[in-house]
Amino acid sequence: MVDTNDGFQISEVDLKLRGPGDMMGTKQSGMLDFKIADLVTDNKILHFARKEAELLLQDDENLEKAGNINIARAYRPYARERMGWSRIS
Repeated sequence: MVDTNDGFQISEVDLKLRGPGDMMGTKQSGMLDFKIADLVTDNKILHFARKEAELLLQDDENLEKAGNINIARAYRPYARERMGWSRIS
């Protein structure tokens, strides 16, 4: 970290060393228990997936279209469970 003052590079090193913590909770470091992805090694595919999700939500914000019903069913219980933490800050 002494080689740069670029905050993005420093945060990437910090992410690799300490882990992301719980993004929707209060834990500030430690590894997430992802079932499929790793934030460091799967960075490109995660960015791609995020962009695709943003496009999907621009087209169907409430996931009401027939083609998105399975996404809505999988996401809503997770979102309800985590919703309270986002209001802390």
